[in-house]
Amino acid sequence: VQLVESGGGLVQPGGSLRLSCAASGFTFSSYAMRWYRQAPGKERELVAYISGGGGSTNYADSVKGRFTISRDNAKNTVYLQMNSLKPEDTAVYYCNARPWASNYWGQGTQVTVSS
Repeated sequence: VQLVESGGGLVQPGGSLRLSCAASGFTFSSYAMRWYRQAPGKERELVAYISGGGGSTNYADSVKGRFTISRDNAKNTVYLQMNSLKPEDTAVYYCNARPWASNYWGQGTQVTVSS
């Protein structure tokens, strides 16, 4: 299993970024995908969830209405569209997959929201 995130960077408050996570090594469309984030000195937290078919999504309260998770099963890729970014969204963002009841993580992509 390989998960490769991209799309992070430095953005001003109120700006937008789109993260991507390219997956391989398992039947992508059969499994839910998740985005987590970890800020310095804090625990890793779940940000967003999407079911295998894409019909069900869930979000942390802190990002509801600002972030959108989506997936393209033809491309084996999950996305996180982040709008109205705030300084408190600064963190390393990780995608997560759980095929065969095991946890797999990407290497993470840094998102920094600062003026």
